[in-house]
Amino acid sequence: MEIRTLRYFLETAREENMSKTAERLHISQSTLSKQLKGLEEELGKKLFIRHSFSIELTEEGMLLRKRAEDLLAMADKITAEFSAMDDVIGGNIYFGCAESYQMRHLAGVIKNFKKRYPAFHYHITSGDTEQVTEKLDKGLLDFAVIVEAPDYVKYNVLKMPEGDKWGLVMPAGSALAAKEYIAFDDLIGLPLFCSEQGWHNDLQRWCGDKINQLTLEGSFRLAYNASVFAREGLGYLLTFAHLVDTSPASGLVFRPLQPELGTEMFIIWKKRQVFTPIAARFIEELQKTFENNL
Repeated sequence: MEIRTLRYFLETAREENMSKTAERLHISQSTLSKQLKGLEEELGKKLFIRHSFSIELTEEGMLLRKRAEDLLAMADKITAEFSAMDDVIGGNIYFGCAESYQMRHLAGVIKNFKKRYPAFHYHITSGDTEQVTEKLDKGLLDFAVIVEAPDYVKYNVLKMPEGDKWGLVMPAGSALAAKEYIAFDDLIGLPLFCSEQGWHNDLQRWCGDKINQLTLEGSFRLAYNASVFAREGLGYLLTFAHLVDTSPASGLVFRPLQPELGTEMFIIWKKRQVFTPIAARFIEELQKTFENNL
C-alpha cells in the first residue's frame, strides 16, 4: 500500500466525485480509477459505492479514511521532522490541548519562545484527554495538555502553575443566578450539560455516588457549544471558569461550586522520544518556566 495511493483515496473521499478529484490531483480519471480499484483489490473490500455523478464511502471505506488520515499525518510529520533535524532555530511543534483558561500559561511560553526563534511554528489540536493522548501515543503530537492525572510511568510531566475552578453557567435570569455559590442540592432536578470526562471524573470526585441523583441532559466536548444551548434555556452547563463569555452582554452568568471543585492541568510528552532540535529547546523552555511545579 503506497502513500500516494492513500492520498488519492482521501482526496476522492473528500470530493465525492472522481472527475473533480482527478482534476485536483492533475491526473487522468482512468489513472485515478485504476489506483482506487487496485487499493480495493489489495484490501479485499469495496471502499466506494459508485453513483452516476458521485461516490460515497462504504463502512470499510470510512474506516480506511480514519486510518489513512492518521497514517498520512504521521508520514508528513516524519518528513517535516527529518527536514528540521539540522535546523536548530526553526521547525514545527504539534500540541493537543484540552479546553482551559490555564492555556494562557502555555501561550505565554510560546510567545517568549517565538521571539527568540521566529522560524518556529506551532499547531494546536483541541480535544479531551482521551483524544489528545491517543494522538500523542500515535506520534501525531509532540505534546499534550490535559486536565486529568497523567501516567507518570509513560510520560514526562510538567504541572501548570494554576488549576481550573468548576461552576455552573446559566441564563442571567435564572433563579440560581441570584446565589453566590452553587451547592449540590441546587443541581438536583436540573437538566445539566457537561463533558463526559468532567462528569465521570471531576464531578464524581466532587459528589461521589450522589451523582446518580443528578440529570445529565447532554454531553459536549466544547464548552462554547454547550453555552449556546444553556443560553437558549435548554439546560445548565457545568464547566470551568472563564471558558465561555459570561459578561453582562452575554446573557449568561457563572457561579462557582461549593465546596470548591478544582482540576489541575499538566503538559505531557512521551518518555524516550527523540525530538527535533527546536522541540528539544522548547522542552528546556517549559522546564525553566514551570520548574517550581515539578
